[in-house]
Amino acid sequence: MPAKAAEEVTFATDAELLPRVLQPYKEHCKYLRTAEVTLRSGMPTARCEFAIPESCYIDDTGHLNAVEVNICYNQMMYYLVAKSVKEGLGDEFSSWTMADYWRRQLPDILIARLSSNFRRPINARSFQGEMEFRFLSRKAPAGSRPFLMAVTSHRYWDGDGGLCDGEVTLAITNVSDTSP
Repeated sequence: MPAKAAEEVTFATDAELLPRVLQPYKEHCKYLRTAEVTLRSGMPTARCEFAIPESCYIDDTGHLNAVEVNICYNQMMYYLVAKSVKEGLGDEFSSWTMADYWRRQLPDILIARLSSNFRRPINARSFQGEMEFRFLSRKAPAGSRPFLMAVTSHRYWDGDGGLCDGEVTLAITNVSDTSP
């Protein structure tokens, strides 16, 4: 059950939704462990716990790296969008059904731009992260199909002072002017 505070609604990790969101990932690449979603001033945010026991592509670097940040961002973002759809959070996702989300998860949610700033090394074995939607808008360029543009921020940290942050612009394609 959500906990309410002045214009905020928070949802604990959805134990049924999380495995479904991570289903497209190989078992050894499922890094997202928990995800608490909060709606603040009409915009959804997620605060998550991650663990990367072993890198899926390289020998141990001793710290979280850019490829893993991208994978963690994807998992966090997919969960945040899915939970937003399920709970009707945010104006742009409120008309979607879960069937709409599952149909769009992989082919229609695209990273248009990603930046990450590594400030201090993060222990990849156990760390936290958060992301928030900062701006979400429907765009309809002349001569092109409408899409949703989302500007998001992300941040990761560990118990030893590790820190990484950045910004991601998403394009959610195959939307129309009248349907989700």
